[in-house]
Amino acid sequence: MSQSMLNMYISFAGMIFLLLSIGLILLSRHKLKGILAILVAIIAYILFILGSIIIFYIVFTGPTA
Repeated sequence: MSQSMLNMYISFAGMIFLLLSIGLILLSRHKLKGILAILVAIIAYILFILGSIIIFYIVFTGPTA
């Protein structure tokens, strides 16, 4: 597998993490209460941080030949 294809799949994972974090934050704020809302929010923030790091890495590594 080429480096370009690998970067594409890694960026898809980052985008999925960001979309999941949005959904989980909305779920925890509007539908859940108590400790479950806190746990879901923590998972969402972890996914957000991981997704942001992945996208940051992909953007700043630049194009591959």
